[in-house]
Amino acid sequence: MASGLQVADEVCRIFYDTKVRKCSTPEEIKKRKKVVIFCLSADKKCIIVEDVGITVTDPFKHFVGLLPEKDCCYPLYGATSETKESRKEELVFFFQN
Repeated sequence: MASGLQVADEVCRIFYDTKVRKCSTPEEIKKRKKVVIFCLSADKKCIIVEDVGITVTDPFKHFVGLLPEKDCCYPLYGATSETKESRKEELVFFFQN
């Protein structure tokens, strides 16, 4: 079922740049944004980029601070978890209504 919403080209580009890829170099990994907030355009017809979080020491705290209190948004968060054996990165996509 289609929603009728368009998606701005910038949304697709930023999503692709944020994705974790096995061929990523260490420099690309350091530059990867951990936080992106997508929202609806003023006319409510297109999903656009509202904010691209800067690379910070505590990206989750920064992420929570970017969330609007009363507006609908589509946050994307690059979660990282580590164990003694491995490091895992996953993109988590939220819907805040």
